[in-house]
Amino acid sequence: MSTDISRSEPFKPAFTSIEGVKVRYAKQESKGEPLLLLSPWPESIYAFAQMWQGLASRFNVVALDLPGFGQSEGRADLMSPKAMGRFVATATLHFGLRHVHAVGPDIGTSALLFAAQQHPESFQSLVIGSGAAVFPLVIDGLLKTLVESEAPPPADAAPIIGQFVDSIQNYRAPDYVRDDYLASYAGERFGFSGRLVRQYPTDLAALAPLLPSIATPTQIIVGRNDPYGLVKDAEILKGQLRHSRLDILESGHCTWEEQPVAYERIITNWVNGGFRDA
Repeated sequence: MSTDISRSEPFKPAFTSIEGVKVRYAKQESKGEPLLLLSPWPESIYAFAQMWQGLASRFNVVALDLPGFGQSEGRADLMSPKAMGRFVATATLHFGLRHVHAVGPDIGTSALLFAAQQHPESFQSLVIGSGAAVFPLVIDGLLKTLVESEAPPPADAAPIIGQFVDSIQNYRAPDYVRDDYLASYAGERFGFSGRLVRQYPTDLAALAPLLPSIATPTQIIVGRNDPYGLVKDAEILKGQLRHSRLDILESGHCTWEEQPVAYERIITNWVNGGFRDA
């Protein structure tokens, strides 16, 4: 179901303005179900390159770099999960995506949960995971440092991004993907994007009592060996959501790149009706 992306880019990105913010997106229109893909951090819409051909052949797909991530402009007031959730709901209207199936791994997880709680009419289902969503936070390593550190961000994030890309299991990112990730967080952009995760303690505490009220069917995907989005957190989240399903893949953090065939299959089966059984 996935495709060889080593030779050519699977889509041609474009830019548009939403709420006065210039954001990058890729689009493939079809008569299929509407599908919104939100890029993870510290990556971009190219995180879905391996699945693009398969998903775009079945669904009406829009992939979006959220404000401050990928190649999209940022704005300080949007750099929190709650504010980003509101922005996502606005973006669905901008792209004409009614009752959309929204896929948001990593930072998209908390944003989509807020979006579905605030604007349930906009979403037919969610696919989330590999990101912090439950409170109190159980985090370690780099994410813990980014959330809690008061030290200024590095002036050059290239070594951090390069190390992250190299840590993705069973995946050698093509040059155009690696270059895009590096460019997306060059200079001050990495530090700016980190503002969102530093809001986790505040926003996830606010989200916690709202989780049982979310009725949108939700598919959770997590890697068994993910050091950031932990399996035990995903299991807690599943227990707090009224209509949810959890799939654990044999991977690290980047399930969408490390297990693209399985990830694409889960999305396809879910959107094609599986969400109704959650």
